Amino acid sequence: MTQPQTLPVPLPVLYTFRRCPYAIRARLALQQAGVAVQAREIELRAKPAAMLQASPKGTVPVLVLPDGEVLEQSWEIMRWALGQADPDAWLSAAPIEQQLAWVERNDGPFKRLLDRYKYPQRQDPPDQPSAMFEAALALQLRPMEQALRAQAFLCGPRCGLADMALLPFVRQFAAVDLPAFAAAPLPAVQAWLQRLLATPLFEAVMVKQPVWREAVELS
Repeated sequence: MTQPQTLPVPLPVLYTFRRCPYAIRARLALQQAGVAVQAREIELRAKPAAMLQASPKGTVPVLVLPDGEVLEQSWEIMRWALGQADPDAWLSAAPIEQQLAWVERNDGPFKRLLDRYKYPQRQDPPDQPSAMFEAALALQLRPMEQALRAQAFLCGPRCGLADMALLPFVRQFAAVDLPAFAAAPLPAVQAWLQRLLATPLFEAVMVKQPVWREAVELS
């Protein structure tokens, strides 16, 4: 008797951009959870129509689930992915409210300072990068330094969701002026950053992928 064939389950579709810190954090959680996705690397200057149809906001990451549900925020994607599997218990490394406090400060005032530090010419008059650097240290990096001098990770002895959510943004901040970051009195933050950047997990999500192109239908 012939067995009925089962159709393959479609994979979630992830619209991503390799260097975007929001997309990096989403990829980190998906990779950690072992969630297979159909990753579509995009060009920011030529966003595909399929992505814009799924999410008119026009920014990455965007995760389209097989049932049509669309997750448009990186933090939302991280929590969804780890809800599927959380092998190293990132979600429970510390109370979620404690982890979320770090993320909210990162995604709000720290990200605004990071943008002004990285793109000072976009302000009128232009920002002074040194002033933005010091403001970012006072707001986020010195509190991180204080926490990391007392423990291995932001919220305790184990790596948590907050660490991986902040990692791409601290990496981006450091890259603006590597000598200035290296000279800052942040030895614990610097060690934390280097330790996480050297993990196979981070290396895996930063592998370059070809840009995804939409199929052109022939009439």
